[in-house]
Amino acid sequence: MGANPYGLLLKALTLIPSWHYLLAFLILSLVFLYNFLEFHFLHDLFSGFRGHPVCFTYNPCSVIYDGVVSKCRVLRGRYCATPWLSSPHVQTVFLNFNGRPPVFSYRRQLFYTSDGGTVALDWLMKSDVSGGALHMNSSISRDETTPIMVVVPGLTSDSSSAYLKHLAFNTAKHGWNVVISNHRGLGGVSITSDCFYNAGWTEDLRVVINHLHKEYPKAPLLAVGTSIGANILVKYLGEDGENVPVAGAVAICSPWDLLIGDRFICRRLVQKLYDRALTIGLQGYAQLHQPLYSRLANWEGIKKSRSIRDFDCHATCLVGKFETVDTYYRRCSSASYVGNVSIPLLCISALDDPVCTREAIPWDECRANKNIVLATTKHGGHLGFFEGITASGLWWVRATVEFLDVLHSSPYMHVQKKMQNSGPHSALDSTIDQGPYVNIAEDGLVAAMCNEQNKDDSIEEISELQNIHYEKDNKMVSDAKQDERTTKAKDDAFPVIADTTKHATSVQDVKPLDAISPFQRCFDLLSRQNRCSIWLLAYIAIITSWPLVGSAVSIVFKKKLRYV
Repeated sequence: MGANPYGLLLKALTLIPSWHYLLAFLILSLVFLYNFLEFHFLHDLFSGFRGHPVCFTYNPCSVIYDGVVSKCRVLRGRYCATPWLSSPHVQTVFLNFNGRPPVFSYRRQLFYTSDGGTVALDWLMKSDVSGGALHMNSSISRDETTPIMVVVPGLTSDSSSAYLKHLAFNTAKHGWNVVISNHRGLGGVSITSDCFYNAGWTEDLRVVINHLHKEYPKAPLLAVGTSIGANILVKYLGEDGENVPVAGAVAICSPWDLLIGDRFICRRLVQKLYDRALTIGLQGYAQLHQPLYSRLANWEGIKKSRSIRDFDCHATCLVGKFETVDTYYRRCSSASYVGNVSIPLLCISALDDPVCTREAIPWDECRANKNIVLATTKHGGHLGFFEGITASGLWWVRATVEFLDVLHSSPYMHVQKKMQNSGPHSALDSTIDQGPYVNIAEDGLVAAMCNEQNKDDSIEEISELQNIHYEKDNKMVSDAKQDERTTKAKDDAFPVIADTTKHATSVQDVKPLDAISPFQRCFDLLSRQNRCSIWLLAYIAIITSWPLVGSAVSIVFKKKLRYV
């Protein structure tokens, strides 16, 4: 009766075998890891490993979806992850440490930019993998019509990465030629100028694509960007709009908004591990080019960086002349350029991507653009998408090759349209430059003016020329015959003016009243509005003051009526 219950409980616990405790600890650890690493094996098991359908976001009037995507069996099917890789984190880690890439060799071509930079172009020809044998002696002729796929790697990735080898091998096996445009300082090539690449550096991609289009004008160019390379590709397509020699493009696992991605990668412990791993990769890249980074950036800060944001603060912002890290992220994010994309573009992203969050996907912008189809899968990780029992292939590689193949055989491939101003521009520049601004005149009138200064200036110059010629002709009239020649001078003045303006502006239909009529319409409208406003104010004044005024009037008239 007097025994301690807690002592009895502890005595009972000591009687339980130790391996039972070990088994319970193991089960709890597995449950924790299952949730921490976001495994979905049990869900796939209960669903019979059927996978999940691909969700599409597109414009209802999109001919790219109706004419291309709807005919792709891979995209219209389901994606089922490899059972023993049924976790976005496991897929991402397995891709970077193994990936099971095919074995082949590239052909290296060094491309030199105008600023002295060097870009390594690694080629894989269709003849290199045909028949299972390598034929390294063949080359591409200028009249070659075989499509060329231009690939833009991700952050600190080059042509030796496993996922790029999967893409290059499958594309070359399909019968196309592939060229991987490595970023500056990667692929075993040194930095030969004071310019480094970053998440928004599109100039190298622009000059490489223009070079390929010039060298092989009959070969359609198809572009594929992965991760940061996808951000660069979409930004390039948005900057140049119609003036790109690319027939179609695919963006895989793009970060879209770098500012949102920066907030996301610091949110949870597992994301911080990715942040730290990517920072180590960037520090390794900086170590390869230490002499330049020591001169152009803060080398001590680079060595002490513990996150991507720290590295961008001490390296990218200083080299790229950005004011702050947030400024760099805002200017280099491709989300603001989505609306200007004018070529067929397929975007593939996984909703469980542990690096590029779904929160940054520009859903509405993709839906508004008729040229873009956004394909999202429930699982896949970052550039993973392993499929099959042996994880020998990547689902997004098959989807990319099939999409571009169907696009190539369709009438929807983009054809470059030359523009007068072909330089890069912001997606917001056109709307800002062409938008109305407020003009306040000296008399207080406010008018909305459009960006048509040149046209208005030319009209004002024409009016001034007319007045000058008219005054000169009037001065030449003698005093004796002034009344008779006034009308003739007026008639003679305007033909001279028409000839002069035709020579100066090459416009024959410009009239003197064209510069005045818009302002006349504004004055008429304001006068009508002011007249109505005056009467409205008078009515309101009468209604509000009527009790006082009415009583006073009634008193006055009553006194007068009494006298009468």
